[in-house]
Amino acid sequence: MKGLKIMSYCRITDASVIFYDREVVVYNPKDEDPWLLQIYKAKDIHYPKFHKMDNLCKAGFLGAEMVVNDDSQENKENWAVVTFNRSSSLDDDTSYQKTIENADNYFPAPSVFVYTLPNILSGEIAIRHKIMGESVHYITKEFSAERICEAFNDLASDGKIDTIVGGWAEYFQGHVDVLMLKVSVNEEDKQLLTINNILKLWKI
Repeated sequence: MKGLKIMSYCRITDASVIFYDREVVVYNPKDEDPWLLQIYKAKDIHYPKFHKMDNLCKAGFLGAEMVVNDDSQENKENWAVVTFNRSSSLDDDTSYQKTIENADNYFPAPSVFVYTLPNILSGEIAIRHKIMGESVHYITKEFSAERICEAFNDLASDGKIDTIVGGWAEYFQGHVDVLMLKVSVNEEDKQLLTINNILKLWKI
């Protein structure tokens, strides 16, 4: 059956990381490291820029790291990144506001300001994996498998994009909620990208 196929997926919540129906990392409350750093260390990832990212980018980055799982120099001109979330960059907006709201203690933080645009999430993923195609971020009121499916298929419809990395990446007030997918065109023996199949992965 032709169409976009789900090649890999990763589900990250406050409690665990699930990859291919298998729990691969479980939150350890006794670990002094923040949850996202626990995942980074558990997966033995080596990318120093991770430590400078905001939590939204860290969450999306970790999901993409697992679904792409590719250290090759493959040409990714026909790849794209599409991400969605609900709270935009509000987690960082709130932090940045604290640095400028008091005229007597005014200390704008460039390292925070740079993450007050949510599309930096898709940009960080594209940079990490050398993805040369379109990079876009959408803000929606809630998780929508229909919107994700529609956006992925729209990108692939003109035949220029054959692989897409993306999905839902939400981080706000200490809570993380991620469903990251890697989908490709016309692959055999893989699950078709449909609204129902996205919902099944979301509910894992």
